[in-house]
Amino acid sequence: MKNFTVERLSFETLTELPNSWQNQDYKNLLRETGYDNPDEIEPAELKAMCLMALTDLEPTEAAQLVLSYLFADQLNTGQIENLAHQMLTEKLWEENPQLTQHEDFYKATQLLFEAYNGKFPRAEAVQFQVQLTGEDADALTLFDTTPEAPLLRLLAQGMPDNTLLKRLFHKQLDGTSFPEAASIIWQLHPIKKEDKVAIFEVVSSAYWLDDFKYADSYEATTQADALVEEG
Repeated sequence: MKNFTVERLSFETLTELPNSWQNQDYKNLLRETGYDNPDEIEPAELKAMCLMALTDLEPTEAAQLVLSYLFADQLNTGQIENLAHQMLTEKLWEENPQLTQHEDFYKATQLLFEAYNGKFPRAEAVQFQVQLTGEDADALTLFDTTPEAPLLRLLAQGMPDNTLLKRLFHKQLDGTSFPEAASIIWQLHPIKKEDKVAIFEVVSSAYWLDDFKYADSYEATTQADALVEEG
């Protein structure tokens, strides 16, 4: 167990995940819609052309196409058809039982929301920077491998007792096994690490970490997940 001073440096709400769709993705989706030569489109025009091609389809057809692209190796055709209908009204990046798929459900919904001007749910994510100051430089080694679990334990202590993360994952937060942590923190970027201080940039669903916007500066303890012996 290590002690840290935790300080929220910034906090903003996003409707689009950073770097979630690349130009190559837009080209691939255009090909899926039947567009012949996406390589000839100017890079600056690719997203607009992709959105336009999607809106030539019915919303559920477009949703099936995007889900098939993202989940081809994870979901079968029947599952994709069902989820495409659910996407029109449900926040699958929050409500789907498969946490590992939440980030891609968010990516799909943000694209379709933009294409169809609001026919799909509005997707909200959060992005913030947090500074961790340990008792000594050794404390930061907690974040050398699988940093999401020890970091979430620190973040949770800056949020209200009734926050969803604490209610659903109190055992994982208190213990040394939190495999779901990597699916709750979607993007994690080390910004700075020197001496006893580390700064991380976190991107996650508002569903899990919106309450961190109320955090200021506080003392907290955390521990790494226990290593499981391969055998």
